[in-house]
Amino acid sequence: MEEIINKNNELRFEKSPYLLQHANNPVNWLPWGDKAFKIAHREDKPVFLSIGYSTCHWCHIMEKESFEDRAVAELLNRVFINIKVDREERPDIDKIYMSVAQMLTGRGGWPLTIIMTPQKEPFFAGTYIPRESRLNMVGMLELIPEVAKLWRSEREEILRSASDISKKLKGLSGDLKKAALDYSILDKAFNDLYRTYDRKYGGFGLSPKFPSAHNLSFLSSYWNRTKNSDSLEVVENTLKNMRMGGIWDHIGSGFHRYSTDREWLVPHFEKMLYDQAISSFAYLDAFQITGKKEYGKTVESIFDYVLGPMRSKEGGFYSAEDADSEGEEGTFYLWTQKEIKSILTDDEAAIIIRVFDILEDGNFREESTGAKTGKNILFTSSSFEDLAADFNIKPDVFTIKIDGLLKKINSVREKRIHPFKDDKILTDWNGLMIAALARGGRVLDEPGFLEHSENAMNFILNTMSAPDGGLYHRYRDGKASITANLDDYAFIIMALLELYQSTFKAGYIEKALLLDKYLDKHFWDEENGGYYFTSDLAEKLIDRQKESFDGAIPSGNSTTMLNLIKLGRITMDSRLEQKAISTGEAFSESINNSPASHSQFLIALDFLSGPSYEIIIIGGKSEKKSWELIRTLEKYFIPNKVVVYRSGKEDLKSIGKISKFINTLKPIDDKATVYICKNYFCELPTTDKEEMLRLLNIKK
Repeated sequence: MEEIINKNNELRFEKSPYLLQHANNPVNWLPWGDKAFKIAHREDKPVFLSIGYSTCHWCHIMEKESFEDRAVAELLNRVFINIKVDREERPDIDKIYMSVAQMLTGRGGWPLTIIMTPQKEPFFAGTYIPRESRLNMVGMLELIPEVAKLWRSEREEILRSASDISKKLKGLSGDLKKAALDYSILDKAFNDLYRTYDRKYGGFGLSPKFPSAHNLSFLSSYWNRTKNSDSLEVVENTLKNMRMGGIWDHIGSGFHRYSTDREWLVPHFEKMLYDQAISSFAYLDAFQITGKKEYGKTVESIFDYVLGPMRSKEGGFYSAEDADSEGEEGTFYLWTQKEIKSILTDDEAAIIIRVFDILEDGNFREESTGAKTGKNILFTSSSFEDLAADFNIKPDVFTIKIDGLLKKINSVREKRIHPFKDDKILTDWNGLMIAALARGGRVLDEPGFLEHSENAMNFILNTMSAPDGGLYHRYRDGKASITANLDDYAFIIMALLELYQSTFKAGYIEKALLLDKYLDKHFWDEENGGYYFTSDLAEKLIDRQKESFDGAIPSGNSTTMLNLIKLGRITMDSRLEQKAISTGEAFSESINNSPASHSQFLIALDFLSGPSYEIIIIGGKSEKKSWELIRTLEKYFIPNKVVVYRSGKEDLKSIGKISKFINTLKPIDDKATVYICKNYFCELPTTDKEEMLRLLNIKK
């Protein structure tokens, strides 16, 4: 058992891997909670709040420089009550104080450093702070004594400033003007995204570049609506360059967090579960639109990664893998020419060196000096199709050969010291991954992916459900806890909808409706509309926020809006769709001001504006024929649809109980029959697959 170095550091009792990383710091850390603030009040000390997450590179640096340093720790312990928060466990706390940092400094990021009163009102905000002052950055050794001095001599001014900051914070998340959303906002969003599009390398802006795959999903929907070739070109160019670049792990699969450069070459090496899920959606869209195998293969590779090292024995999915190993970022992923040659034959090594641009002096440079390291990030500057032509090998044969060589390299990489894995299971991120696997299983016609999706959902519903019918946010080490937030409900309902569309098990819709009812009761803002991020049963913080902007993941409000539309169409309950409209209207001012920052809202708005379809399949004698029709639908990109299926063998107590309209529909001549409904009007039914596609305006 590891020796306890500092018995006054109470993080050793926590479940969060991030908090446990700091459990032996000489800082007297406390977890967020009443105890910490009661001590601060009793001892009349300000609170030093440090927020980060386990795979945060600069969090590790600040820990090594300051939180492991006894001189800094002595100052922190004397002046403050010190609190550590894992932003992934407590996104409610993080969102509030990140808003403070952006309001006071104009920027945000992690580690997030907040100094506040015992009443939780902040008066200082920053991000990474070095041990000693340098350039224009104040150091911890100078900052802490200065705060101590001000706390003694200018207390009234500090308290007044903290109170003012808290009031301004509440104003930032205050009431917005409601208005009906004009569908022309879809064109404005496309123009805004296209204006920042990098025509050479794909993506948006220059550097750093994030996958932002929900933007690509909006552009795919926009292409479906307008057939604007520029929209599809943005999607394809971005997806191809991401897959060729160093942001993709060519050996073990999966996307790294972001690229530090314009070319997608040098990534920040951490891998997040949510990036795998959201990227999968974008590649599945492109696969359905174009039919190009490489997009489907990319999704399969992402899933192979997630179902390997990211899957828990219980069936859920872990949160992230760190960027660092052996004390340096990227060590696990970098290669020298010499290492490649030692693993492969001369001919094999020559192919890999050519394909992945592996240089003798390395393409990876030392961050601070720019010096050559001799180490290489694997990336391709040409498509596999072009490379296959260079080697005079058929593309399919070439791909198989490269995959085999990469597996040989991976067998050696597996013996290296692995990056740290954050093995907590988060409900919201699992919801995204479950949804991706469910959709991928039916689009790629891979039952195995669907099986893993169902297993993960069973784990969430069996383990993460609270006694009152709600959800917990985090599971680790055999225990589920922390009150769930909006994103948890939004993404689990989204996953339940995807599972229903893949299996047509009515129980998934029943559970989605129950969770939506809970969400409505505990999160809806009765006065101004929209959903709060936190439940009315959760801890009361200095502000109760409502969010509309998409960040690294789509916002809970926008996802819920789309969920409500789909639930309304499946159940034929117009009240649900009206709630979706009200949700959009509650944030209309923000959406109109910055449409490109609200991609998921715009996907929902595109669904509302139509054309959208309710496709109802009534089974006949042959269930096989029904599934042939269903699988035909998944060969095409029809984003604005819901499918409802009633088996010929099924009584009316399952889906017919939820969607009573379906009880009135009959099969023709006991054959699988399709009813296509649009804008609350149903076409004449058909048993013919080609006629079904014609009614959906699908051109083969």
